[in-house]
Amino acid sequence: MIPAPPLVTLHVWRLPRRTAGLAFPRMAIDPPRLRRLPGVRFAKLLGTGTGTGFGPGDADLTRFAAVVSWDTPGGGDLGAVGRAWERLAGGSEVRVDLTPLVSRGRWSGVAPFGEPHGRATGTVLALTRARLRPARALTFWKAVPPVARELHAAPGLLARFGIGEAPVGWQGTVSVWRDAADLTAFAYRQPEHRAVIARTPAARWYAEDLFARFAVRAIHGDKAVLSWREEGER
Repeated sequence: MIPAPPLVTLHVWRLPRRTAGLAFPRMAIDPPRLRRLPGVRFAKLLGTGTGTGFGPGDADLTRFAAVVSWDTPGGGDLGAVGRAWERLAGGSEVRVDLTPLVSRGRWSGVAPFGEPHGRATGTVLALTRARLRPARALTFWKAVPPVARELHAAPGLLARFGIGEAPVGWQGTVSVWRDAADLTAFAYRQPEHRAVIARTPAARWYAEDLFARFAVRAIHGDKAVLSWREEGER
């Protein structure tokens, strides 16, 4: 069994339009710099989207994110890389500290969050990501909109947005839930989502995929960057 990291952090930056173009060179040079930081086990620098369609037109070119697994519970400092993104964002940023609870699948051939088995009693975050088979991408994109519409109205949903390593074919979601019961209710009892799950083995959409669930330990910064909404807001 692969041990779970003691800490995973999600970093999200919202850039003003005047600096958004400067993010693209950083997307090219910063991933290896992230991976070389002391204590980092795994790191991905990501673009984001609204999470409503997952196709090329869903991209949000003013928001970027990083997911990092740490070998020590005292990690989380992105050093010079983080400071560069902070300057671009001008203070519009947030960091979410996470403890892995469940992780299934692979990301770039590895299990970045180990093989944890745990339960949470409070707020939880779900992360999904997949590398689509090119020949199957169109059918996947057609299947997603009904699920995205139902997700928007799901009870207990506090935040959601799309993530991706590339504009096409490498994509996923981040969603934050009031508690694990609300997440489970959507994932396994909502008809449109269940239908997509049932289709997945035969449709063979994914060349690689991962689902992970985390306990939210702390949120530092501006929650609005996560597209946060108050409970009951639609």
